[in-house]
Amino acid sequence: MKIAILGYGRMGKTIEQIAINRNHEVVYKTSEKINTEALQKADIAIDFSIPDAAFENITTCFQNNIPVVSGTTGWLNRYDEAVKLCKKHESAFIYASNFSLGVNLFFQLNENLARLMNKFEDYKVGVEEIHHTKKLDKPSGTAITLTESILKNSNKQNWKLTDASETVAENEVPVIAKREDDVKGTHTVKYSSTIDDIEIKHTAHSREGFALGAVIAAEWLCNKKGVFTMKDVLGF
Repeated sequence: MKIAILGYGRMGKTIEQIAINRNHEVVYKTSEKINTEALQKADIAIDFSIPDAAFENITTCFQNNIPVVSGTTGWLNRYDEAVKLCKKHESAFIYASNFSLGVNLFFQLNENLARLMNKFEDYKVGVEEIHHTKKLDKPSGTAITLTESILKNSNKQNWKLTDASETVAENEVPVIAKREDDVKGTHTVKYSSTIDDIEIKHTAHSREGFALGAVIAAEWLCNKKGVFTMKDVLGF
């Protein structure tokens, strides 16, 4: 498989190494505006750019008949527009807030737990995420995915970015986002009552889990058409 890497930062470099280790070829890599002639040498693109560049990167790939796997967060106000363009150009697309296989298992646990806990009103739910200080978006896309799953499987209506000292409305899920040096990503979902707490937590130890999942998603998506998620890739 010939891969284009859009966003050649720390994640892009990790993706490159894993792709090569899995016998793929990286034929184009950039952190600048896409050169379409170079892009067309690829079978698929993996986008880990920045929020301001993601939509243009993704839709340029669609226009050039290149499937896209994107893990860039912070641009989802244009996600529906990207999906429409993918379908218009009969291309293929997977977006995930987190490609780590462990995180996607964690997403499933969170969904099941939210459905179960919805019956017990004494427990108050909250989400916390911690990332490195260079992460641009806040809260993380992973935290948003976790929270939106809670909303879908409970009687909560909204989420609110807050800190530990702030009280939120009864129908809101508080989301706390912290930035600390050299944290790869820690996400915690906590249900608290006056009697006890129930907590699930995922801690990333390196970027390799995110990169490996993105390459596996690209392997799965290559030669397909349509819009998919990591649930499709993993068979959930």
